[in-house]
Amino acid sequence: MLPIAPAVDGIFFPQREALGLDPRESTPGLKRNMVILNAETRSLKRAALVMKSVVGLDVSTNTIERVAGEVGNDLEAAAEAGWPNVLGGEVTVPQVAIVEFDGGRIRTRKTGCGPGVHLDSKGWNESKNAIFVSATSQVSTSDPQSLPPACFLDPGHVAKLTEHAKTKEKQGSDDRTGDDLREEEAAQEATRATAHKPQRILRTVIASIKNAKEFGTQMRREATRRRFDEAPRKAFVADGLTCNWTIHARHFKDYVAILDFTHAVSYLFTASLVVFGKTDEAWQTYVRWMTLAWQSKVSEVIGELREHQARLGEPEEGAGQDDPRERLRVVIGYLENNRARMKYAEYRQAGLPTTSAWMESAVKEMNYRIKGTEMFWNNPAGAEAILQIRAAALCDDNRLARLLTHRPGQSTVRRKESLSQAA
Repeated sequence: MLPIAPAVDGIFFPQREALGLDPRESTPGLKRNMVILNAETRSLKRAALVMKSVVGLDVSTNTIERVAGEVGNDLEAAAEAGWPNVLGGEVTVPQVAIVEFDGGRIRTRKTGCGPGVHLDSKGWNESKNAIFVSATSQVSTSDPQSLPPACFLDPGHVAKLTEHAKTKEKQGSDDRTGDDLREEEAAQEATRATAHKPQRILRTVIASIKNAKEFGTQMRREATRRRFDEAPRKAFVADGLTCNWTIHARHFKDYVAILDFTHAVSYLFTASLVVFGKTDEAWQTYVRWMTLAWQSKVSEVIGELREHQARLGEPEEGAGQDDPRERLRVVIGYLENNRARMKYAEYRQAGLPTTSAWMESAVKEMNYRIKGTEMFWNNPAGAEAILQIRAAALCDDNRLARLLTHRPGQSTVRRKESLSQAA
């Protein structure tokens, strides 16, 4: 008698080798288990271990990876088609519609090069993440929080925020790891629940390694499906990178554009160090500039910075990033370019966010699965698949499980054709 393995979705699996079962053929229920475990555990290896210990089946990491690739493609196709037969029912127009965008990085390898890890350049690819949050909040007749949160008055924390922002700017994307600064902690404090601050109702997440133009189209499609354009109050929150505001201008131009305040903080702190060095006067000046920015008085800050620029002089052509005059020029340019997105008192009064706290939290959740020591994804298919799956798993509308439930498939395990033909 053949040994019998535990049942999955009511189907018993005899020993595969004895029956000649193709390991690539499995029930929809088994595939669903594989994909969800792959989305929620730290690695393919961990997913395989959980499959063995909980479900009672030995499944190779290659099989899990292959199925993930199929489902990643299905998720992408479902999104392009508007999620037919997956996300049904009437979509409610939100009171407040919030779109937040941020870049990231995912480590990839070349395929078809034999055993081992074969890198493209240093192996890092830019990824893109966006969240869509329906929320509620109260509108105020005046600024409901005129003084900045305490987290922006902590010298050590502000210094770490600034260092993180500097690293991210050099890389052009986010690379936070488990040991890095939790930037979202400061942002979360800045958005701690009060009546005027948006309260999350439902969040959906999308992610991809597609270019900014293609990803902008994906963002537009998700916002349309969520009926965000019909919301009475709408906001688009991001840092100061140009690509963020290109997407805003192309797809979300009628959404209130908001520069994440935590990024403004890092530039103001940098400017204070450039002008005064590591002194008490530098910190006191930062606090004053930061408070002015929090109160939507960034023009006053720019005016003072220009006075210091006149004293220090313009940087010479080709000046390096360590030149204080060049660093001050960059800060002034940043504030000038984003001045129209720094009306924080107005945003608070309208019940809109002032930071990308929710985006920072989502990036952390994405990185839990896609980053790790010696973790590489095949470029581009493997990377795109895990981004699609992890993002879907983080959506409050349960779209990953719904797609897997409605995904075409067979109800039984098939034998290999070669086995039946041989018989």
